[in-house]
Amino acid sequence: MARPTACRSLKESLVTESALISCVDDDPTVLEALEDLLDALGFQVDGYPSAEEFLSRGRLEATTCLITDVRLGGMSGLELQHRLAAASYNIPIIVISAFADDQTRTRAFNAGAICVLAKPVSRENLINSIRLALHPT
Repeated sequence: MARPTACRSLKESLVTESALISCVDDDPTVLEALEDLLDALGFQVDGYPSAEEFLSRGRLEATTCLITDVRLGGMSGLELQHRLAAASYNIPIIVISAFADDQTRTRAFNAGAICVLAKPVSRENLINSIRLALHPT
C-alpha cells in the first residue's frame, strides 16, 4: 500500500539548470539515494548528514530547495525550518519522514514546508514536490 503524501499544489515543468537542492538526512543510504536521483535529474546537489552541518557548511544563499528528514540526530528537520525562517532564509522546504502522521504534517506546514512526503519517498512524488518548490505559483 502506498504511503500518504501531502502537498499544497503541483506545477508541470521541472527546471534544473542552476537549481541547487540541499538534502539533509542522517541515514547515509537515504542521503545517497536522494543525491543520486537528483543528480540523474540534472540538479546540483549538496548532501548533509545533519541540520547543524547544513547550517554551518551549507550554501544557504545558493540553495533553491531543501529536502530534510524530520528526525535527525541533534537538531530536527522542523527545528531547522524554524532556524532558517528566523534568519530570513526563504528556501522552499520539502519534509520527508518515516513518521509522517497528521501532527507531523501540520507542524511541518505551519513551519513553512511546501510538501510532506512519507518514506519511502516515490520518485514521482519527489519530482512533483520539487516542481512545486521551483515554481510555487
